[in-house]
Formats: sequence, C-alpha cells, structure tokens
Amino acid sequence: MNFWNDHGVIFLLCMFFFPRLTLLLSSIPFGGIFWWLGFVFAPRLLVAILATIAYWPTNTILVVCTWIWALSGETAEKTFVSRRGFRRA
Repeated sequence: MNFWNDHGVIFLLCMFFFPRLTLLLSSIPFGGIFWWLGFVFAPRLLVAILATIAYWPTNTILVVCTWIWALSGETAEKTFVSRRGFRRA
C-alpha cells in the first residue's frame, strides 16, 4: 500500500497541524481502547504508529519523518505545558 495512492499533500498537512480532527474525520480505521487512549493523550504518536503499520514497506522515509515529528512534537508540547504550568483565571 502506497501513501500517495490513497492520500495527498492536503491530507498530510492536515495530519501535521490537526491530528485529532483529521483522525476523527478521515477514513483512517479507528476503534479499540488503545486507539482512543492514543487519540486523547498522544495523537501524534497514534499517527506514527498507524503510519508504521500501514506504510513501512512502501514509504519508509515518510514513516521515519512521521516518527521524528511525533517524538519532537510530543516532547515540545509537554515541555511547554510543564514550564508554563496550569494557571487558573
């Protein structure tokens, strides 16, 4: 299965900037407790796992870029939140 046969650049950009919304509204298979946990707590990691499962044999570079994006994005997001702290208005 080739990523570019099923999806285009717009899907890739939407997945990059809006992973939860794109996962919810796209034709990506979903379900199961681990899928929902990933959707709620770490959507970038969920995208990387799904990309690895589906596209590793045909689009290895795209999958590696997805993992770099997922790990750096999750780390940056968690660092920003922990430094800023939770403030009540």
